Formats: sequence, structure tokens, C-alpha cells
Amino acid sequence: MRSNLIYQLALTMVPNIGSVQAKILLQHCEAEEIFHAKKSFLEKIEGIGPVRAGSIARFRDFYLAEEEILLMEKHHIRTVFLTDPGYPKRLLNCYDSPTLLFMKGEADLNVSRMVSIIGTRSNTEYGRQQTEKIAEALAAVKATIVSGLAYGIDAISHKAALKNELPTIGVLAHGLDQVYPPAHSAMAREMIHTGGGLLSEFRCGVKPDKHNFPSRNRIVAGMTDATIVIETGERGGSMITAELANNYNKDVFAVPGKVTDGKSAGCNLLIRTNKAVLLNNPAELIEMLGWEEKTKKKGRTSQRELFIELSPEERVIVDLLKEKDAVHIDEINLRSGLSSSGVAGALLNLELQSLVLSLPGKQYQLA
Repeated sequence: MRSNLIYQLALTMVPNIGSVQAKILLQHCEAEEIFHAKKSFLEKIEGIGPVRAGSIARFRDFYLAEEEILLMEKHHIRTVFLTDPGYPKRLLNCYDSPTLLFMKGEADLNVSRMVSIIGTRSNTEYGRQQTEKIAEALAAVKATIVSGLAYGIDAISHKAALKNELPTIGVLAHGLDQVYPPAHSAMAREMIHTGGGLLSEFRCGVKPDKHNFPSRNRIVAGMTDATIVIETGERGGSMITAELANNYNKDVFAVPGKVTDGKSAGCNLLIRTNKAVLLNNPAELIEMLGWEEKTKKKGRTSQRELFIELSPEERVIVDLLKEKDAVHIDEINLRSGLSSSGVAGALLNLELQSLVLSLPGKQYQLA
């Protein structure tokens, strides 16, 4: 295991090899095999070429990976690699998903319901109230709350999650050997000890430099079912995260504010430009995501199945949808074991046969 980890860490250290190129390489061989492969083999892989293949062939700094492992052991940090079963599947579907994640805590990164809550560092009382109401609503469906551990809306969302006994995950823009801001160290420890945790793609010693935050934001946007924006200006990290979530085809919600309030200008802009759904009431969020608990009468669907010959792929999806009232597309992709195209094709056929209904928020249920 230690040998595997050395090569996995090393892959993140090779010059000219980013997360996109690493994903391409891992489609052809394991991390260790990448470093033992011939340059002539690597350079023929589409998206790699001679320059990147040369960077891999010349890499000799494995001692840096060994040093990192010692620091991880000292600070009780573990890793989640791109090909590990525990890697967040929602994030895996994003083209630029990180090669390696560092983690503190035992949070489940693949729970059925996960939402990110983001916003300004200098919130108003209105922003605080809205955040706390949303967290309270999410407690009814046992969702995990993700944010960035920053001042303002981030911290309020983490605290509200803890108050409602929900797991909460902080995604950081620096190494996990520290907590920034330091004032949130006690809260971070509580998050770790109550089923949540801390997550980062940055190694120990990496400081919270400004250029790290956009990279952090893509994880926040990519690993959740939906992103909720509460109070933000028209520029800043929250707007970047919302844009990323849209690019990843994720649901984005925004809490509206007064037209004269600069702190809500970003939320109002997202709504006006149709990049976010207006969120007036936390209960609407649960409904739009298809997470409300209902008692369904499924007898008619079961009877129709007797007269329709389902393919193996369609049968897998129907069986999944029988388990709960509505299932998000990401959960179907995660649990079905089918390719994304296979899921899409099977769902389309089931809809055409009136066996499955498509709901708002990328949810599906039996008809």
C-alpha cells in the first residue's frame, strides 16, 4: 500500500501533468505502471505526447512523496486516489477532477444527498438566518453539507450543520497540516469527530494562497448534488463556484436579496441570467431536488412491467427506483454500475414506455 501511495503522490508532482492528463494516463495503466512504461508508449497516448511523456520518464523525485507520507502520518491525513472506490463519484464525472484528495475524518464522500452552501465572508443577519433555515430543512432529509470553512456564510453553514447533527465537510485551499483561518480550528475538529471532515487536493505545507481558491471551488461545486448561494457580490469566489457548478451541469440555487443590497447583487444576477433557481423557501429546495418523503402507489408500474420486456440495463434502473420516491441522476450513475451513456439510453427508453418520470432537479421516479 505504501508503494502504491508513493507512485500516486508522485503522479501529482510530475511537471506538465495536471489532473486532466493524469486521468487520461490512468485509463491506460495504474500509477506505478505509468512510471515504468516506456516513453515511446506514453507519448502515443492521445493528450500526452512527447513533452509530457518525457517529463514522466525523467521524474526521479520520489523522495518527495516519501517525505509527504511522513507528514501525512504525523498529521493523521489519509488519501483518496482517483481510482479508489471511496473517491467522490459526483466529482469523478467532472473532466478536471483532482488526481488525489487528502482527507481528515471518516466522512462518506458518496452519500445519497450532498449539498454545498456558499456565500460572502461578510454576511448580514439576513444571510445568517437564511443559511440556518436551509440547514434545518436539509436535516429532515439527512443531507451532508459542504462548504469552504471560510468566515461568513461558509462558517455559518458548517455550524448550522453541526447544530442539526448533519455531517459537514470543509474543502480547503491549502494543506491539511493547518487550518485557515486558525479561528476555525475548534470547529474543524468537531466536524472531523462528528462524521464529517476536511478535504483538500493540496499537500502539507501549501499555504492558502489566492490562486489556490479557484481550484478548491471546483471541488465544492463538483462533489455535490447542488450548490446554494447565499449573499454574494457580483464578483468573487462564490460566483466562480456557481459558474463551475453550471459547467458541471449541477443544480444551482440562489437566495434573492434586496435590489439595493450589494451583498445580494451576485445572487440576483445569477437568478436574472438563469444561472440559478430562485430559492424563496427552504422547503422548495427539498421539493425541487426530489428529496421529499412520499408514499407512492407502485402497483400499476409493477403490473405494466409484466407486459414489457426490459433490458438488463433498464431492469437495474427500475430496481433502483423502487427503493425510494425519487433518485438523482448522479446516484443512478453511481449505484447502477452502468456507463453514463448506458444510463441515459436506458432512462430514455423507460420514459418512452411510461415507466419512469423525469422530475425537476435531475431526479427520476417510477411512473
